[in-house]
Amino acid sequence: MQVSSQLTSLNALSPLDGRYSGRTHVLRGTLSEAAFMAHRVEVEVAWLLGLADAGLPELPAFSDQARKRLQNVVSEFSETDAARIKEIERTTNHDVKAVEYWLKEQVEDDAELSSAAEFIHFACTSEDINNTSHALMLSRAREQAVLPPLKQILAVLKDFSLQFAHQPMLSRTHGQPASPTTLGKEFANFAARLQRAIEAIAAVQPLAKLNGATGNYNAHLSAYPEIDWPEFSKGVLQRLGLEQNEHTIQIEPHDWMAQLFDAVARANTILLDLNRDIWGYISLGYFKQRLKEGEVGSSTMPHKVNPIDFENSEGNLGLANAVLRHLSEKLPISRFQRDLTDSTVLRNLGVAFGYCVVSYDSCLRGLGKLELNQEAIDADIDSCWEVLAEPVQTVMRRYGLPQPYEQLKALTRGKGITEEALREFILGLDLPDEPKARLLAMTPRSYVGLAAKLAARV
Repeated sequence: MQVSSQLTSLNALSPLDGRYSGRTHVLRGTLSEAAFMAHRVEVEVAWLLGLADAGLPELPAFSDQARKRLQNVVSEFSETDAARIKEIERTTNHDVKAVEYWLKEQVEDDAELSSAAEFIHFACTSEDINNTSHALMLSRAREQAVLPPLKQILAVLKDFSLQFAHQPMLSRTHGQPASPTTLGKEFANFAARLQRAIEAIAAVQPLAKLNGATGNYNAHLSAYPEIDWPEFSKGVLQRLGLEQNEHTIQIEPHDWMAQLFDAVARANTILLDLNRDIWGYISLGYFKQRLKEGEVGSSTMPHKVNPIDFENSEGNLGLANAVLRHLSEKLPISRFQRDLTDSTVLRNLGVAFGYCVVSYDSCLRGLGKLELNQEAIDADIDSCWEVLAEPVQTVMRRYGLPQPYEQLKALTRGKGITEEALREFILGLDLPDEPKARLLAMTPRSYVGLAAKLAARV
């Protein structure tokens, strides 16, 4: 097979840039290589503007025109600009230095800015620019690509919780018939879990540092010992919407990143559990799936409508969590004050979040196809009278009847039981009239406890 050297969706090695490229475009503006360069430019400009505002004798405050020129360099950054930086990098063999040289190119025709060119990247180590860029990238990816689909899924789950709050359903603990619930209550369980997981993701505070080669402002103080550099750096970061980490080595330790990745992985695990349960309910016939014109379920069995969206979501959640967990475990570890093992790993942020985005999209697609199969879900619970062994023996306990558990175990364990047989057993019990009447009136469908109220409360 002859393969073009030009990257396309057909010859891409990763499905994120191939088969699923249409679903992952939302991340290209935040987590791609070009986006990384754009964020570096944003940080370098923010640092330069901060220096110009600091009143340094060698760097007068910029004019409004110069400031606007720098801001336009950030806002108008394009893939063409990224390509030029890559071209410079082929000579420098250093990506951050290439950004610095590119910025100097952008201002060389402006007398005011070109005179300040040596203050671009002043006193910074590369990781000052990189860690701040990563903090911005992850913050924006979280807001633009991770939280929105999770909130969409949550909204669907809450809607199902209310819609099906009163729909009785046979539970299956260990896969065996168990005390009934309602379908809405089961969706409410997932909604409550996902709500907490979303809050945990949103609560993670991104941290960054602009404190030099080993985190001590060595170069800064050598040039301007009179400046309060920690406070200055804090101000630059705050204007970028970030919080300062005061205690670092050459790199920001990435603990906050690990916290974020763990939080996203926790949400993913909840969705994986949801996917598997819905897959099971579809296999039990509780749900039908809306048909899509022209879609094929099997190459040989034309009757099949497979739960492919939930399967796709489950698989991609597994890939996402594998990468997220490696990021979480690896990034906070650095030999002494710096090694480069984090650098190559951090280039996979888009991979981790890309699999998240694909899985969330598949889950939403699957949820959108679900249709309740009323006949199947009702027939299943209506045929399972043995689940009423629990309330009968519980009432027997209250009124002191002998061996209630053992009597019901002998009557029901490992075998079905008819309505007539259970009613006959209840009629033979020495119970007061009111509780006996309540037991006789009970059906598997009515034995759902507070499930409907709990579903509505979500």
